[in-house]
Amino acid sequence: MLIILTTHPIQYQVPLWQALAKDGRVPFEVWYMSNHGIKPSQDVEFGTKFAWDLDMLEGYPHQFLKGADAVHPAKFWDCRIRENLAAKLRASGATALWIQGWQVAGYWQAVLAARSAGVELWLRGESNDLAPSRGWKKNVKRQVLGWLFGRVDKFLSIGTGNRRLYESYGVRPSQMFSAPYCVDNTRFQQQAEALRPKRAQLRRAWGIPEGAFCPLFCGKFIPKKRPMDLVLAAQILRKSDPNSQIHLLFAGSGELGPELRSACSVAFDAESLSVQRSAFNVQSPPASFLGFLNQTRVSEAYVAADCLVLPSDYGETWGLVVNEAMASGLPCIISDHCGSAPDLGSRPPNLVFPCGDSQLLAARLQRLASSTMQSIPENMLVDYSFDHTVRSVCKAYSETPSERREIHSQSGRP
Repeated sequence: MLIILTTHPIQYQVPLWQALAKDGRVPFEVWYMSNHGIKPSQDVEFGTKFAWDLDMLEGYPHQFLKGADAVHPAKFWDCRIRENLAAKLRASGATALWIQGWQVAGYWQAVLAARSAGVELWLRGESNDLAPSRGWKKNVKRQVLGWLFGRVDKFLSIGTGNRRLYESYGVRPSQMFSAPYCVDNTRFQQQAEALRPKRAQLRRAWGIPEGAFCPLFCGKFIPKKRPMDLVLAAQILRKSDPNSQIHLLFAGSGELGPELRSACSVAFDAESLSVQRSAFNVQSPPASFLGFLNQTRVSEAYVAADCLVLPSDYGETWGLVVNEAMASGLPCIISDHCGSAPDLGSRPPNLVFPCGDSQLLAARLQRLASSTMQSIPENMLVDYSFDHTVRSVCKAYSETPSERREIHSQSGRP
């Protein structure tokens, strides 16, 4: 039995659990530390209250641990395990415990519990080697992560930067299994195909001119995602060519919303926030603000746009919005600080740019606007898919030491 411990039902993870259950080769159960996202709750960074509009609990075995109702998944000490996890693992017949990182106390508890229960410890974290570490923080990080990685049996690596991080700590190739970060490609493909005949209608409704080149920013309006870099790049293009047909599209919300709106000429605003117009109206790019779009509606933005821009800094450990956009057939311009840049950014049309360099971002936008739209390579949907990860999980599980399997089979457990 494989136990998967995670903070709460997450829209990017649930389809993987469903795919594992459908495959059927690995007996497993997901244990949640929180029920965040099942019922409407406040997201501090989005600045809005919502619940995911997909069924997050269907099609796979799961349970909520004690106290899940009172746990906030983004708070380190709050998101902890309030029962004897080692005893629970033994009672379940677990042979392996999979944790999703080390960002909350519950995962650190799980490391000790796995050892106590005599089960393998698996790790699928998001961190990579892109962000530089300096001074005392570098030494502390190496000691802490060195301790953790030394207790992990198998690593499910999500991409190039993630794998290089593990290698830098001496993790052996035989311990690593490729489990690339991905989304439900089929669902996003189907949603985009169904909406594509309505592209012109969507653009009209949001004030996007028919002939405009429309870059999309999709996500939280927070500093680490640097949405203002897209505005600055568009201003550069308009300064060089006042007749530029660029029109920005923003899907999301957050603390930087007022600043973004004040720097643009707002053509449409779903949130109807009060806006102070920029004093430089000639250079201020026209923009439409869609507010937060849930999973079944976000494809509308992908269909209406001409490209996605992800300008984030090192805090963007991957950027699954790139997977969503590519699965929807949309080319992407990605900052080189994003975790997905070495992987998805290497795919045609290869529009990675140095983080914070709005001049080069403007050049990438200009290049894409003046070229024929390029399709996304089909192998991207194969390489970055749940099927790929399911195969790796099956391989990792099949290599569980035989003595563990014998112990549990003798006890009559799975």
